[in-house]
Amino acid sequence: MMARLPAWGLTAAFLALLCILNIILQPSFVTGNVLQSNIATFLPLILVAIGQTYVVLGGDIDLSAGLIVALSNVVCVQVIDSLGGNGVAVMAGLGAGLATGLVCGVINGLAVAYGRLQPIVASFATGVIFGGLAIWVLPEAGLPVPELYWDTYGGDLFGVRVVVWLLIIAIVIAALIARTRFQRALLATGGNRIGAYQSQVPVARMRLSAYVLSGLFSSAAALCLVGETSSGDPLMGASMTLAAISAVVLGGTALAGGSGGFIGSILGAMILGMINNVIFFAKLPFEMQGLVQGAAVLLALAGGVIAARAREGAAR
Repeated sequence: MMARLPAWGLTAAFLALLCILNIILQPSFVTGNVLQSNIATFLPLILVAIGQTYVVLGGDIDLSAGLIVALSNVVCVQVIDSLGGNGVAVMAGLGAGLATGLVCGVINGLAVAYGRLQPIVASFATGVIFGGLAIWVLPEAGLPVPELYWDTYGGDLFGVRVVVWLLIIAIVIAALIARTRFQRALLATGGNRIGAYQSQVPVARMRLSAYVLSGLFSSAAALCLVGETSSGDPLMGASMTLAAISAVVLGGTALAGGSGGFIGSILGAMILGMINNVIFFAKLPFEMQGLVQGAAVLLALAGGVIAARAREGAAR
């Protein structure tokens, strides 16, 4: 039975268990307002995890994703402020934030795919640069955005919060990508790079495109954080890199590349968020919180490894 489960099957089961625990500790968890509030909290990490998924599927890794979030965050806020904070300024800020993520993704992709640099070293180095640029653009946190921005982000559309619509849009985009030749070529690139090259797959272009997608999703997460906090912060997002990679692995995507998908990454990001919720409502002592969080993540990862080995055994 285990062998028939998708790669993210055990992830979904673990998430369901966390939801049950959360309902016990917080009975209001199932109400619409609380669910939508949780989505707003989880959404930035979900977006970064989706973007990281494409890089990992291609057999690479992006250690700069969290710093792209930080840089896109402050660029967006500074553009809005410099243009006067009106509606046009907000639109320009959103565009500048997304463009920042695009440029960062291109830089990473060129360094790795065409410069032949090691992904882990190259993306770490570019991350340091992006983080430094973020502090240069906005040396101190707290530059506010106009009410139009955060009021729209926190508002409703057809009776449903905007953040829920944003999650739906992200899922639709990822689902459409999953049905394209691009994702099949990316899986081939991550699974067997030499074989993919010999089969006329444009390996370098696939790897570059994966980094571009990672940059775009990271910048989208930055724009969500601006809406959530109503201000810019050059340090916000830096910790999201390892959390996003953890979410990808929790979702059943192999770090070696070639297998996995965005669904598991979304579930993995939600697991990390739900663990924090359970810890908070369980009112654990502060000194125990890190221990419990780490143990829960390790338990989920161990379950994923067992499930993967079961699938491999059944396939032989």
